[in-house]
Amino acid sequence: MIEASLADDKAVDVTVINMTGKSTIADFMVIASGTSQRQIGAMADHLIVKLKKARLPKLSVEGRPRSDWVLIDASDVIVHLFRPEVRSFYNIEKMWGLELPEGATSTATL
Repeated sequence: MIEASLADDKAVDVTVINMTGKSTIADFMVIASGTSQRQIGAMADHLIVKLKKARLPKLSVEGRPRSDWVLIDASDVIVHLFRPEVRSFYNIEKMWGLELPEGATSTATL
């Protein structure tokens, strides 16, 4: 459902990380980019509505007012929505042993 919602909203460079056995905070992490703060805000809003309809026991959101980096904690799945330059700066894929999607360049070192 999360991937479908992001695809419907034209998310860019969607990455799904299986965190089973790597972390106890979630089973999956989804990382995606949007082209603007407005698009990221809309993606977050649409996804939150769908997750609430699915009646998840726990749903929390951080970063929505500014929409440079929105984090949605949906219990077993954590979703990060970034503007491309913010995603590149933080390069959270690197923490999990992955490379940034093609075309993105990291400006941070972890």
